[in-house]
Amino acid sequence: MNNKKEKKKMGRRMRFRRTLSFLLAATMLFTPIQSGKTIIAAENKTLADYEEIVGSYSVDKSIPRYTIYKEGFNNVKPPDEYTIEANDYVYYTEGELDSNKKEIAAIPEELNDYEGMDGTSVIISETGFIEYEVDIKNAGFYDIALTYYPIEGKNSEIQRSFFIDGELPYDELALIEFSRVWSNNITETYLNEDGIPTKKWEKDNQGNDLKPTLYETPEWITSYLYDSNGFVINQLSVYFTEGVHKISMLSLREPMLLRRITLNNTTEVVDYKTKKAEWDGMNAKDTSGILVRVEAESVTKTSSQMLYPKQDQSSPAVYPSSTKELLNNTIGGNSWRLVGQWMEWDFEVPESGYYKIGFYAKQNFVRGIYVSRKITIDGNVLFNELSDYGFQYQSNWRFDTLMDENNDAYKIYLEAGNHTLRMQNVLGEFSSIIGEVQESLSKLNSIYRKIIRITGVKPDIYSDYQIEAKLPELEAELIDVHNQLDFAIKHLREVAGGSSDKEAVLVTMRDQLEDLIKDQEYFKKIVTSYKINVRAVGTWLSGAVSQPLQLDAIYIYSPDVDANISRSSFWSKLWYEICRLFYSFVIDYNQIGNVSERGKESHTITLWVGTGRDQANVIKSLIDETFTKRTGINVNVMLVDMGTLLQATLAGQGPDVAIQLNISNPTYNSAIQSSNDMPMNYGLRNAVADLSQFSDLKEVRERFFDSALVPFTYDNHTFALPETQTFPMMFYRKDILKELGLTLPQTWDDVKVIMSVLAKNQMEFGMLPNELNFLMLLNQYGGQYYNEDATKSALDSDEGINAFKEYCSLYTEYKLDKVTSVEDRFRTGECPIIIADYSVYNNFQVSAPDIKGLWGFAPVPGMRKEDGTINRNVASVGSACVIMESSKYKEDSWEFLKWWTSAEIQTLYGKEMESLMGASARVATANKEAFESLPWPSADYNALKKQFQSVVGTRQVPGGYFTWRNIDNAFYKVTTNTDSASARECLMDNIIYINDEINYKRKEFHMPLSND
Repeated sequence: MNNKKEKKKMGRRMRFRRTLSFLLAATMLFTPIQSGKTIIAAENKTLADYEEIVGSYSVDKSIPRYTIYKEGFNNVKPPDEYTIEANDYVYYTEGELDSNKKEIAAIPEELNDYEGMDGTSVIISETGFIEYEVDIKNAGFYDIALTYYPIEGKNSEIQRSFFIDGELPYDELALIEFSRVWSNNITETYLNEDGIPTKKWEKDNQGNDLKPTLYETPEWITSYLYDSNGFVINQLSVYFTEGVHKISMLSLREPMLLRRITLNNTTEVVDYKTKKAEWDGMNAKDTSGILVRVEAESVTKTSSQMLYPKQDQSSPAVYPSSTKELLNNTIGGNSWRLVGQWMEWDFEVPESGYYKIGFYAKQNFVRGIYVSRKITIDGNVLFNELSDYGFQYQSNWRFDTLMDENNDAYKIYLEAGNHTLRMQNVLGEFSSIIGEVQESLSKLNSIYRKIIRITGVKPDIYSDYQIEAKLPELEAELIDVHNQLDFAIKHLREVAGGSSDKEAVLVTMRDQLEDLIKDQEYFKKIVTSYKINVRAVGTWLSGAVSQPLQLDAIYIYSPDVDANISRSSFWSKLWYEICRLFYSFVIDYNQIGNVSERGKESHTITLWVGTGRDQANVIKSLIDETFTKRTGINVNVMLVDMGTLLQATLAGQGPDVAIQLNISNPTYNSAIQSSNDMPMNYGLRNAVADLSQFSDLKEVRERFFDSALVPFTYDNHTFALPETQTFPMMFYRKDILKELGLTLPQTWDDVKVIMSVLAKNQMEFGMLPNELNFLMLLNQYGGQYYNEDATKSALDSDEGINAFKEYCSLYTEYKLDKVTSVEDRFRTGECPIIIADYSVYNNFQVSAPDIKGLWGFAPVPGMRKEDGTINRNVASVGSACVIMESSKYKEDSWEFLKWWTSAEIQTLYGKEMESLMGASARVATANKEAFESLPWPSADYNALKKQFQSVVGTRQVPGGYFTWRNIDNAFYKVTTNTDSASARECLMDNIIYINDEINYKRKEFHMPLSND
């Protein structure tokens, strides 16, 4: 909230509401409230029931898609309008239960006349469920609009599910997104030497423009319900019969301040010809000699943090341009690719009349199809052609005037004065194509699972599997999906204006289906290529829904004006590239942002970043905006390969601070050792500083879970602070578990039962043999790597041996795959349950549209203890930040580490990375408070939080790199010699090597040896 006093009031109201909620549970079902309204418990269903519907709708065949839903009713759209005031709810809860496990009704917080909106508004929390009633007089389809205010949350899109009379009418209502509003912090503008209004961007001391900071500028918004996938372009409608109906809204992510719900029918948008005739009837005339230029990077508002000015040096015609400095001169590109994202620009025209609108744009991202934008002026789509305007592929920047299919420019009537132009990303005509391919993909995956249940994933080509006899419905299913793909291909050709490389994947899949329709037994020969083709269709789908467009400038100009783009000739481009080549030899591109010289008056520390330029730019921006301003300490940021850290330190060329140290892929066998032992090993060699020398270390340690600090602490010395922390979670396919009638396993005994069911269906439980997974079992058995004084291995204990036996048995007795990627097999359905690092969540969200809505994740299975509880302990892995012992500015470096690992900066960094690269770049921060601020959906956040409570740190010791290496050697000896190798004997033999290496290293560092 903007007003601090209002926040305090809200806090007091929240506490009052919680108290009153518990009192309500102890009273009757119907309880009068001060306002006179009655809280009525949701009939038959609880919040948990609605959450179950949202979690399983994608596998519930009784819930149709929107297009099929509409076909079931007459297309009647009454002119009536119904307004439901937010405070007229009949039921509200946040899912809290009383002592009898019954749901407690709650009272949402109400705000009066908030931010210029008259009347009473209701705050619906991130976990809230609210229900309203409406009495419909005339049956028909109604559009539903919400008037809401995006109050402070976690800065992500607001997500809700909608139910009518306790049911989900169609798939698309399971996830509706409501946008927030963002602006950048640069408001000062000036007329430059060319007379063009330009924002006064902040610059670093190298002359480069700095990326502006985006901040939320909330405002009251009225929005209809739209398909979050973009497959349906227009607003979603619901058919209401006459009588009283309940409209229920379930929160999935972020709180919302609701003012009202409106049911009505908007007038249909006419085509250009009709609209032009209407304007002509108003005696509208062409304007003359007017050209208004709006720099696209000077955007007024956006719907996403991802939409901020970019620096483009690809053409001298992009304005402003420089061959030396990086200037903010464009906006959009790959960050403007997601359906629903919009940007707004304000402009002013001096007189009323007809204008043309043009864009200096680049669409070299998607070949073979065009990208679409819905263009509105002052909140309205003026004519139908602007509801889906296409920008064709072209490799270079070009000037596009809004025009019809005959290349005649649209003349748009504008009144004199201020206007707002909005461009919103839509799928346009491709929406139906993509929807068909999405549905086809689900069917193709289903067919694949049916086939491998009979043949397995590696069938014998000489065997007769009698596929046609065992699957009599298969031929009809193949014909159905073949026809669906064929329709999509033909429609794609119509939209794209002919054949294109975009259709190649679909054609290959369709042609293979033709062969299979002729002979289903042919599956045994091509099941692998079938799987590859299905994956290719999934990849095609990921690319097709991406609609990037980059803009340099917007022109609003009179029909008699030639909007000429200067500096676009061949010779201009040639000279521009020559100058760029020259500066590439002069400029040090390893230096990021402001570069400071070390002097007596101001301290300057050197920071090494080992990830990528995008991350380094964000870090440098945060440093300049906050750290240097607050402390006066300058920081030079260097983008380097962290593999050279030790060598550079020994040569006296190392940094003062290194962050993001050793981020590795936790699916590799060496996950723990490669990521977590470097600070300890460097510390013992006096290469990194002992942070225990700083008096406030204890206070700083409170920022993290104890498990995150364990690997970086040795013998009361702390050699690093954690930055990220990840751990295994259990991912599961909802659709397949429902098909097989399975529930999620809670213990490893449950897993073994499920393995037998999966095996009968030619499927597997997926878990690769790596250190994280072994440590999970070791911790659950109560074992540990080393004895208490860390002088020898503790794997020879009963707990260690039993954990190793269990670990090996999963691959010998239950035949788990040891090599193939579990993520790939999870997508195909071969492994409907996998154990994987939780960061895989981001990959699935972004790169697996073929299984969207079909999967979830939960805490890992565990060991049931004597008291009935389940031990779900897991190990974690993460990156670290260190201060080099050679640094002359340790106090300044410590100030930097405290700043960098603080909740404020980790939250800002996480949001900046997500705004820059999307959800796939979500930072797995180790800071407890910052973790809570990440925009996880509430159900997923609760699963992560539950598993976080069982994360156990893994100690590092001198010579510890030998531990996993020898466990792994013992494991492969057991799993490759299943007839002769004993798990106990193989492990005990390798423990000798582990202890020998520990003793060797302890001697090297003059440490006492084990007494044994």
